[in-house]
Parts: sequence; C-alpha cells; structure tokens
Amino acid sequence: MKVALTGGTGFIGSHVLTQLQDHGHEVTALVRDDGQADIVAGRGATPSVVDLYDRPAVVGVFSSADGAVHTASPGDATSADLDNAVVDAAIGAFAGTGKPFIEISGLWVYGSNPSITEESPFDAPPLVAWKEPIERRVLGEAGMRGVVIVSGTAYGDGGGAIPGVLLSSPRDDAGNLITLGTGQQHWATVHAADLADFFRRVLEDDAARGYYVISDGLRPTAAELTEAAAVAVGAPGAVLGSDAEARARLGDLFAEVLLLDQGAQSAKARTELGWRPTHPSLVEEFRQGSYRK
Repeated sequence: MKVALTGGTGFIGSHVLTQLQDHGHEVTALVRDDGQADIVAGRGATPSVVDLYDRPAVVGVFSSADGAVHTASPGDATSADLDNAVVDAAIGAFAGTGKPFIEISGLWVYGSNPSITEESPFDAPPLVAWKEPIERRVLGEAGMRGVVIVSGTAYGDGGGAIPGVLLSSPRDDAGNLITLGTGQQHWATVHAADLADFFRRVLEDDAARGYYVISDGLRPTAAELTEAAAVAVGAPGAVLGSDAEARARLGDLFAEVLLLDQGAQSAKARTELGWRPTHPSLVEEFRQGSYRK
C-alpha cells in the first residue's frame, strides 16, 4: 500500500514508519521542515514538507495514497485544532473512496476504569475532553474507513513521554524517586512496536473499522513502575508521594490523567485482527532493558 503518515519523526509515528517499511508498504511522511525530511528519507520514506493546517496541500498528499495514518501531535493547547485540520483534509481526500484513515487516541478519554473496552462510556478529564468529538467525525464519515486506535501509555526503545516523567521523578533526601500520588493507581501500557504492529494490521484489513482499545493487559501500578524506574536511573528505590505533590509538580490537568486507575485487555483487537503483544513489559524495560543507564 501507499500510506501517508503524519508524525513520522515522533515516538509512536517513527515506530509506525518502521513497521510499514518492514512489511513492504510505501510511506510518504508529511513533515514540517527539511530537517525532518532528511530523517524520514534516511529511513526509506518519501518526505513531503507540508503545513498540516494547509488543507489543499494535505488533501493532495492524502489523495495520492491508499490510506493515511495520523499520529502527529504538538502535545499542547493547539492539539485539537491540528487534529481537526487533519481530519478535515482526510474527509476531503477520502470521502466516497472507502480508503482507511487511522487516528490515534489515548485511554485517558475513558477516565478511571479497571476494565476498559470499546463499549465503555467516555469520562474524559479536561486535558483530553476535546478528543471524542473529533473521533466521532472520523468514524461518522461513511465514505471512508475510519478507525480510532485508543492506546495505553506507549513505551519502549528508551523513549516515550510518560516513561520520561517517571525517570525524571523528584527525589527525597535519600535519593529515592517520589511516586505520582500514592502510586496505587494502575496504568494501561503498550510497547510502541506492538502498537505499530496493530496500526499495520488495521491498514491491511478492509474489515477493520471503529474504535480499537490497545493495551498489553498488565496493569502495573505507578508505584511498581517507579520502583522499576529507580533501577533504571540508579536510585536506591521509590517512596510514596501524594496527589497534592503530583498536582504541584505537574499541574492539575496533567496530574489528573496520571492519577487515573485504568486497565484494558484489548479483546477486540486480539479476536478480529489476531494482535498479540510480544515485547517486554515497561517494568522489564526499566529494570533490564532500553531505559537502563
């Protein structure tokens, strides 16, 4: 397939790019400047320097592809505007064609829930409340095959924003890392390479559509993860924090999503597309893998 990809130099997008290239797909990566163009070209993709807010330009790139994957995100207050712009372009390019457009989302939109499925009610904290209306537009466009992949916290290969938060946790006087809140909240996680594998499966299967919840199903607690992160950075251990400390450290909006208690088994992905996570857990990666200093 000829696939248009946004975010190809980002953490998740770079894994998607690798997965698609490794399975023989031709990737055109939409990038913002020549520096990023050189990066994706060096990895075998065709770069297209384009402003993602430039609807005609994005429609042009998308129209020449067999499908598109959107993983780009500024991760700030402009994220909703960017997603709306890219979805506008996808609808303009793919309406009436049946071509796939895949949008990434995150499990935080479901709020605290120990057993999230595609049928779970949304209970999005303010930080991510803007996502659902945009995703409904993707899925509501009958003329294209819309898919929203709702991912757990992505990690792997020494990267990822949330693992970075744990690795850079503040320390007490003895050098122990301080957990986010009491550390009893569970997190749904997934290795970025396993997540990328699912993106490819969705592209290749014409029957795949709608929401897919993606997680390795392990549900480590924040305390367990912080203990493991301590090993990675050479700290003696971890000590429990408080919700108040987490909010003071990260701000109310970001702390709120990291204090959610979540879990998911990804039964739909396993049953419909035969997806299985195969990479080490985040705890293992911290203790003896890619995050070890």
